[in-house]
Amino acid sequence: MSTPDWVGPVARYVLEVGLRNTLKLSAIALVGSTLIGVTLGTLFTIRFLPTRALIRLYIEIWRGLPILVTIFIVYFALPAVSSALRFDAITAGAIALILWGSAQVAETTRGAVQSIPREQHEAASALGFGWVGRHAFVIMPQALRRLLPPLVGLLVNIIQNTTIVQIIGAPELLESAERQVERLTFEGQQHAIEIYGAIMVIFFCISFPLTRLSAYLERRLA
Repeated sequence: MSTPDWVGPVARYVLEVGLRNTLKLSAIALVGSTLIGVTLGTLFTIRFLPTRALIRLYIEIWRGLPILVTIFIVYFALPAVSSALRFDAITAGAIALILWGSAQVAETTRGAVQSIPREQHEAASALGFGWVGRHAFVIMPQALRRLLPPLVGLLVNIIQNTTIVQIIGAPELLESAERQVERLTFEGQQHAIEIYGAIMVIFFCISFPLTRLSAYLERRLA
């Protein structure tokens, strides 16, 4: 049985443009969220009130705001402040996801660091480690072990939340599918069910193994 003529062009566009941008957004957001979040979460454990207050404010703002609002702030509000803060849709979406994701990671990192027994801190201090050395060589390796399952879970959330970026025209997976549905509809063909069904399958094939991996790591590393 031959494949319908419309399938090839749709599949190429969805995979080469939509899926590529979704994976690109997800990778950038995960790396940025991890670097910023782990740093802020670790600094939050310092008993210095101004630093703690600023980090807590950062966490509460970006955790509390809906991601859609954050996207609008980055894409529409920042350019009104300065033309240097004007970003394309993909970059604006990545920044918004990093702000949201880093707040999640910071809170999780704070909990992971504080869960390390105080005896570990005292033993590292007795060996002559300062605050930086103590955290770099003793505390964070143990905390990151506990942080790994939530990071995999965060990746799943980031991948799914990339669909929101289509509201500002970023050609991610869902938006690319919508463009193809509209194109075919304009040509008098109705294939929305097939195209959106394929998008559902793609997201499931990406997300399901990651959720199972997160659960496995949580059992193994707990």
